[in-house]
Amino acid sequence: MLRIGLTGGIGSGKSAVARLLAERGAVVVDADLIAREVVEPGTPGLAAVVEAFGADVLRPDGTLNREKLGTVVFADQDALRRLNAIVHPLVGRRSAEIVAAAPADAVLVHDVPLLVENDLAGQYDLVLVVEAPLETRIARLVRDRGMSTEAAEARIGAQASDEQRRAVADVVLANDGTLDELGERVAAFWAERVAR
Repeated sequence: MLRIGLTGGIGSGKSAVARLLAERGAVVVDADLIAREVVEPGTPGLAAVVEAFGADVLRPDGTLNREKLGTVVFADQDALRRLNAIVHPLVGRRSAEIVAAAPADAVLVHDVPLLVENDLAGQYDLVLVVEAPLETRIARLVRDRGMSTEAAEARIGAQASDEQRRAVADVVLANDGTLDELGERVAAFWAERVAR
């Protein structure tokens, strides 16, 4: 079993890389997706978030208003730490279940946005970092997620820097072009670092 830690800043294209690796047969453990699962209505995770941050972080239908919560936690490091203390253990447990169900010869790709921030690089056989220029990331967040430029800059600023990610990277994959170009880079990575 090969365990790859996949990370990159918000808007870098990490999710696109995860999809391309899954197309090649990797089992993807998506921390963001799991983080959403563990705070769905009726879960202990959502109850703990409401207890910590109040019912104001809920939508009228009882689902978590991630944008509203994000506005709170990305402006306040203590609030972010409180949220992480709730969500990260739940994500860790669910991730372990997915890993346990994977075949023994699987290529496991752990899609972990905060790999550097949470000092997780040592848990993987290989760390793959996806990078894109700052202005490209901001433009993607504004276009694809409807964020304001200021909100995009705040989210990026709350995460590790490119230099911090490069310091733990075994491979840095540039995502500064088209999806086809990214596909070619992922194919080359797979051939050089996984298939052999």
